[in-house]
Amino acid sequence: MDISRVAEQGLVLLGCGKMGSAMLAGWLEHGLPASSVWVIDPYPSDWLKAQGVNINTALPEAPAVVLVAVKPQMMGEALPAIQALGGGDTLFISVAAGTSLATFENVIGADTPIIRAMPNTPAAVRQGITALIGNANTSDADILLAEDLLSAIGETVRLDDETQMDAVTGVSGSGPAYVFHLIETLAQAGEAHGLPPELAMKLAKSTVAGAGALAMAADEHPSQLRVNVTSPNGTTQAALEVLMHEEEGFPDLLHRAVKAATNRSKELSRE
Repeated sequence: MDISRVAEQGLVLLGCGKMGSAMLAGWLEHGLPASSVWVIDPYPSDWLKAQGVNINTALPEAPAVVLVAVKPQMMGEALPAIQALGGGDTLFISVAAGTSLATFENVIGADTPIIRAMPNTPAAVRQGITALIGNANTSDADILLAEDLLSAIGETVRLDDETQMDAVTGVSGSGPAYVFHLIETLAQAGEAHGLPPELAMKLAKSTVAGAGALAMAADEHPSQLRVNVTSPNGTTQAALEVLMHEEEGFPDLLHRAVKAATNRSKELSRE
């Protein structure tokens, strides 16, 4: 992770909630000096205060990066604090859901290099994945710098077009909640069939975590991994006949869930 430019010129972090804190912790662990970070947050946590970064103080004139990590509904109120830093070489990176590149360009200036990114909550344990796309003013060096910073919380992928961001939101942005609900309902099903609650939850959590780790490590496609564990006329096949039902199973259910999240992302970008 090469953050020498950021260490020299400084980084401004607008908003330091859970996502901002996860990123900041990763940067500091990778060697970014605390003195090179300026945080704007109206309610700094005790953890943040203990990191030695600059909090709610005068900002550097030309930081290397401004990273916007506030909630979408707070964007209009928060952006004026960093508006003066636009129009130059400072790279702006936004991890705010539903806020388009055009929205940032209207506020900060169309000649500003801006990258829109969509991380997800496993960033809190450095297991997230972040999709990113830059505007016309971003250079290859800007993209690489953004990838370096965002790699502190997991993997990164580049998009071909900003319109893909809504579907990314529906799959990976909101996706962790789908998996958490799977864990919930799997544990509840275990309880319904006689397992103690704590045991059912432990089995559900470990099964989902282990299956995810296997899917990441294996050369086979997940569909093949499913076939590998499905014995003809066995217990897994009996369950999959329910889960893979075309009208009542996972395929239709997840399609509708991702569509709903994708459509909501589009609505947010228009509000």
